[in-house]
Amino acid sequence: MVCRETLPTGWRMTHDRKIVWWPISVLGAVLLLLASVRAGAADAIVVTGPRAAGDRAIDADTCVAIGAAAPRLAIARLQYDGGGDWYANPSSLPNLIAAVAARTQLPIERTEAKVRLTDESLASYPFVHATGHGEMKLTDAEVVALRQYLTRGGFLHVDDNYGLDETFRREIARVFPDRPLVEVPSSHPVYHMVYDFPNGLPKVHEHDGKPAQGLGIYIGGRLSLFYSVSSDLGNGWEDVGTHPGDPPELHERALRMGVNLFMYAVTSRVTP
Repeated sequence: MVCRETLPTGWRMTHDRKIVWWPISVLGAVLLLLASVRAGAADAIVVTGPRAAGDRAIDADTCVAIGAAAPRLAIARLQYDGGGDWYANPSSLPNLIAAVAARTQLPIERTEAKVRLTDESLASYPFVHATGHGEMKLTDAEVVALRQYLTRGGFLHVDDNYGLDETFRREIARVFPDRPLVEVPSSHPVYHMVYDFPNGLPKVHEHDGKPAQGLGIYIGGRLSLFYSVSSDLGNGWEDVGTHPGDPPELHERALRMGVNLFMYAVTSRVTP
């Protein structure tokens, strides 16, 4: 098997590396991830092209590291109450899943799941995505469940779809009153897992002209929650043409950041 991505016409891969799959421990997965990140471009498959100079595809060690680090390779959409449209951007997650499958050859489940925080299946998902334009409101039981999910190795990506910010910040403060959202520096591995984003989170839509911002909550040194603000990654993941005026290049940048997020989630997962 070769771990590589599918490139647009006119792009080229400088070389391929054969991958051998075998069972490894969770700790081994994390160590291989760290080795991969430290190795940098010198030990990576490099993608070159008119829109991707300097980007790199999946490092071999990173591919090998996927396995025991997550109970299943799947993406779930968070269903929450409060009136917000948790179901927004219907084509976004199917497109992200297709990108992960095509570019990494990981055996990701091809259909997005939908999950509530109190569902027993929550713990089986290494990557949960939440979005919406309106209010998010969590019950006391959901607050406890989200805290347990994240402290036990889960990963939550919240994407402000322009209107979620105020109530999400209120609810996450209930989940972690002692862990404020902090800026995720551009040097963090989440911006360099597969594709390099030297300036941090890419901007998709204007959101009052404010700069894109990646915020997070760390647990035990691991980024367990990533909050994309004034970026609208989910809109960027949607089918090209959904938002008139958005060029295909914007869709590509958003998908690349999404692939980075998923790869970080499944390779950094550590269970107690």
